[in-house]
Amino acid sequence: MASAKLRRVTSTSGNSGICSLFEQGGVHVDYYGSMEHIHRFRLIPLTTVLALAATCSWAQPVQTAKQKTATTDVAEEGTPADGNLFYEVLLGEVTTRTGDPGAGYALMLDAARRSHSSQLYQRAADIALQSRSGEYALAAAKAWQEDHPQSREANRYVLQILIALNRVSETAAPLQQLILQAPAPGKVGILSAIPQMYGRVSDKAAAARAVQEALKAEIANPSTGAAAWITVGRMRLAAGDQPGSLESLAKAQAIDPAHEGLARLALELLDEGRNEAKPFVTHFLQQQPAPEIRMLYARVLLAQSQFTEASDQLHRVTQDKPDMAEAWLVLASLQMQDQKLTLAAESLRKFMDIAQAAGDTEINQRIMTQAYVLAAQIAEKQGDLKAAQGWLDRIESPNDSFSVQRQRASILAKQGRMNEARALLKELPGSNAEEQRMKLLAEVQLLKEHNQNEEAFQLQGKALNESPEDNDLAYDQAMLAEKTGRLDVMEKLLRQVIARQPDYHHAYNALGYSLADRGVRLNEAKQLIQKALDLAPGDPFITDSLAWAEFRLGNKAQAQQLLQSAFSKKPDAEIAAHLGEVFWSQGNTEKAKAIWKEGLRLSPDNQTLKETLKRLGVSF
Repeated sequence: MASAKLRRVTSTSGNSGICSLFEQGGVHVDYYGSMEHIHRFRLIPLTTVLALAATCSWAQPVQTAKQKTATTDVAEEGTPADGNLFYEVLLGEVTTRTGDPGAGYALMLDAARRSHSSQLYQRAADIALQSRSGEYALAAAKAWQEDHPQSREANRYVLQILIALNRVSETAAPLQQLILQAPAPGKVGILSAIPQMYGRVSDKAAAARAVQEALKAEIANPSTGAAAWITVGRMRLAAGDQPGSLESLAKAQAIDPAHEGLARLALELLDEGRNEAKPFVTHFLQQQPAPEIRMLYARVLLAQSQFTEASDQLHRVTQDKPDMAEAWLVLASLQMQDQKLTLAAESLRKFMDIAQAAGDTEINQRIMTQAYVLAAQIAEKQGDLKAAQGWLDRIESPNDSFSVQRQRASILAKQGRMNEARALLKELPGSNAEEQRMKLLAEVQLLKEHNQNEEAFQLQGKALNESPEDNDLAYDQAMLAEKTGRLDVMEKLLRQVIARQPDYHHAYNALGYSLADRGVRLNEAKQLIQKALDLAPGDPFITDSLAWAEFRLGNKAQAQQLLQSAFSKKPDAEIAAHLGEVFWSQGNTEKAKAIWKEGLRLSPDNQTLKETLKRLGVSF
């Protein structure tokens, strides 16, 4: 008979199965002392067993389908009527449920071996798993697999326990068998689920190698090759092997350029900053993909501050799938950012209509809160502070107090009640360091929006002192340093950011533009801006900076060409200010005035545009 020493626990659940255990956090291995031999029990009268059962928690009312024990499984499986086996199984259940899973496991595994019962093997493995004893569970699963080599369930148990035990180098064979035994229509689904199966393993590189080894046959099969390479690519990406993931992407595209998984992997790589993946996305988008893929692409573009391209994708999504609420909401946010307030309000209205038709089950409260805050922001920008307050009053969720109070503070500041606005932000909860940081930065942003840059600089300095290696904080502080005349501080901070993160294109652009705008070190300025553009190709704001450097160098035709390209991609008041000045310097005053008027329409309060018009003596 099998023997084991498992941790003594009281088990009140039935045969819960391995999957639920993994969902609860995986198998935890317990290593115990020497195994305690459990002598083969002597037969006892049935009346004694039943009496024992009646006195313990195992004697339950009528069992449901999910509460079946191994005794009912034995009867249902049709094993020979062996009284000894029945009593062994029964005693195994009793001892397990009365707090001795070690004995129960040993009895159940012995019964499984004698009866060749799959159900009893599974029950033995489950007893071990419920006791968080992964090695014993694996022993039971392997015995099951050896007894039933073609059992898909036995193989699945072995695979999942090996993964949970982080023994990933041993998983190639059972994973290969899992795929080979799967029906042809279900193989692609299994392939796509593999990265999630290995999601919690510690050695991601070993997992990627094991998966690639297991998928050799699928990679060579034209019907599954693309899906297999995409799975390998996702495993490599999880292991930090981005070049390997890109290689997998190319091989998948060569097999099936229309496979949706290809676009999803390319978007993951693009989100990780691998711009080499972008051609894979754009090529896939030419094939009329599902709107959800375009929506994912728009989100990646937004994260990379490529707002014009993101807006283009969102417009396409709203055309292809007009009832996708999320697309309208994000589009409204972009339009508001571009000062296209009428369009933003219209997009938001369409979102509200879809949300109202869908009901609360489709649109959750947090998304509705975002919509109400956005509506308040649009109303505030349109000068209707009462309407803005009305939108905020619709928000009931206490979990969204930060965004709501920040918007209330903005309204107070617009009303000239800055002290009250700052006090409101200070009253926000700040029980941990992150919440304190968010409060402080919200106050900094409020001060910046109302041109109180000196106070903003001093306040943000406190946040930077707490996190001196935070490049985003350092960059923002550099911008405030420039606005307060601390040009040496600005350059020092930006160079520190570049040294820590050589691909931080905003820092190159900001430093280069500052030099160009002051007309100093112009060749260096152009080099810095060109470096930024190499890191973020086509960015209209960096293109504007390069054009300004060219203008300062006297290359007016080149500056005009760059600025017109930038403005066509991103109609922006500051780009309009520069383009208008280039036209003005060439004597083309009508074109200059026309572009300036367009800039004022986009943003009447843009500081760069207002200063340009004042310096050149132009008024409308």
